[in-house]
Amino acid sequence: MSIAYWCIVIAAALPYLWVSFAKSGAPGYNNKDPRGWVARQDSYRIRNANGAHLNAFEAFAPFAASVLMAQFAGVDAGRISILAMAFIAFRILHGIFYLTAIHRLRSLSWLGGFACVAALMVMAALKI
Repeated sequence: MSIAYWCIVIAAALPYLWVSFAKSGAPGYNNKDPRGWVARQDSYRIRNANGAHLNAFEAFAPFAASVLMAQFAGVDAGRISILAMAFIAFRILHGIFYLTAIHRLRSLSWLGGFACVAALMVMAALKI
């Protein structure tokens, strides 16, 4: 089960990875008003990095809950680990595609991560 737990740790760290791209993407970052600073930026890369940051936070809670649900329901640890690793791969790709403004692949990678979360929750509910 430790693989799935490490995936939760990685998923918790991803928002901070993506926001580091936003904050380092232009001179004059102001930590007194970080949201205002992002809103004033003309660079789509900074806005996209911030979007990846926010979306990673949004994806974290359902993912962590799905891993724990599956574990508590007694789902096979191997299945949980595979889906957790797939989720992390999809979320890393999602962030990369967000930063590079490749919207179709970004959406597909988001869907892949969502499918992993849904599969974990359904397996927990059905006790597969």
